Amino acid sequence: MGGGFTGINTAIELAQEGYQVTLLEAHRLGWGASGRNGGELIRGIGHHLDQFQPSLGDEGVKRLKQLGLEAVDLVKKRIQAHQIPCDLHLGYADLATCSRHIEDLETEQQEMADLGYPRAIRLVRGAEVREQVVDSAFYPAALIDEGSGHLHPLNLLLGEADLAEQLGVTLFEQSQVLRIEKGDKPKLFTAQGQLECDLLVIAANGYLDAELEPWLGSRILPAGSYLIASSPLPEALCQQLMPGRKAVADMRTALDYYRISADHRLIFGGLCTYSGRDPKDIAAALRPHIRQVFPQLQDLTIEYQWGGMLGIGANRLPQIGRLPDAPNIYYAQAYAGHQFGNFTMLGDGRAILLGEQITPTGERYDIQLKGSGRTPYSRGGDGRAHFAAMLREYLMSEALHYLKIPTSRSLAVVWTGEPDVIETRTRPGAVFDKSRKKVTYGWAPLNMQETSKEEPISKIYWIMRLLDISLI
Repeated sequence: MGGGFTGINTAIELAQEGYQVTLLEAHRLGWGASGRNGGELIRGIGHHLDQFQPSLGDEGVKRLKQLGLEAVDLVKKRIQAHQIPCDLHLGYADLATCSRHIEDLETEQQEMADLGYPRAIRLVRGAEVREQVVDSAFYPAALIDEGSGHLHPLNLLLGEADLAEQLGVTLFEQSQVLRIEKGDKPKLFTAQGQLECDLLVIAANGYLDAELEPWLGSRILPAGSYLIASSPLPEALCQQLMPGRKAVADMRTALDYYRISADHRLIFGGLCTYSGRDPKDIAAALRPHIRQVFPQLQDLTIEYQWGGMLGIGANRLPQIGRLPDAPNIYYAQAYAGHQFGNFTMLGDGRAILLGEQITPTGERYDIQLKGSGRTPYSRGGDGRAHFAAMLREYLMSEALHYLKIPTSRSLAVVWTGEPDVIETRTRPGAVFDKSRKKVTYGWAPLNMQETSKEEPISKIYWIMRLLDISLI
């Protein structure tokens, strides 16, 4: 169920194993995030994987990291083997916007070396960034990865759909699943008819109707990401703006990501939102971001604008497994992009894991499942509301971490509308001292007294505005 990268590639993997596969898509193939994303093919799986060392161990974390590298190679091999015309271009860079990001890039470079990453990866600084990556003074450093890159996502998806059909997969578009009846043979009901199967895979991700499968829907939060495409630019200008035409993404929590397409357009994305509301004018909302990076593009002509929903889990690891009340129903979701708000093409790699679990053929899936299935997001009531609160808290913690402001996940800071008024809400274990305007949790104090633009209060306000967080 689902005609995106996960659904199509799971169908391919199972068809190659001899399964008779039928795929149902509510709209058109690639209608969701798989066809709308920014087309960046980037190494990696999940975020901050070392945090899972206590539960997975060193070897488990290492294997997760290796899976993130394998997924990219799988996509490239499939494109080459089946000659899928999707404008694949290798070359990608993570962009630092502050000194903390540079430290993280240095760590990442060493980690890739320790993993034996076979592609060229190098850290450049200062003028080298402008000469080799992007002609902008906004970035002090960049980590170039010649193994990652970019492509036309919808053309890749359609090429893979053709391959699926050649393998005997039956594809039905405009076939929205309205109800699932669980049992020894799950039944799917659509407006046109019904389908009975031995095994079911739910691969709807951010477009899953939570009422269709409440347990699964409560574990994922849809988040919007938005893009523009400029009119075609002169080839010389393209080379000047982005030497080598690498895809890029910066390292902020609410990041920008962009590239030059094969037809010489600037594809620029960002504006990750969690409110469920799309910007009234995507181009107008993204234009300040473009001008911040490229002041020389003040009058850039924007021809297309669009957006879509990605799916996010609380620990920002993909969720792959079986429904607890229906072991013959599998799911894969919550890819969260490679970085927050950045769509990536790793659905193919998740499909391999899912196919291995169904067939099954290996223990590496168990590592993945343990890493992604330990966080219950719903304890009754409105599961998505509960999960949204957890996600906001996580994002706040991560953003404060990058700004080097000590805090704790047991602390929620609520902006009330005035620069000098912040309401703090604490959970058991945290102490709020009103007289000192300080919250203390363990060793981590958060000073609430300073009000200048460079101090925590203003930084917290900026973070919450940036993340489009609306709390009551």
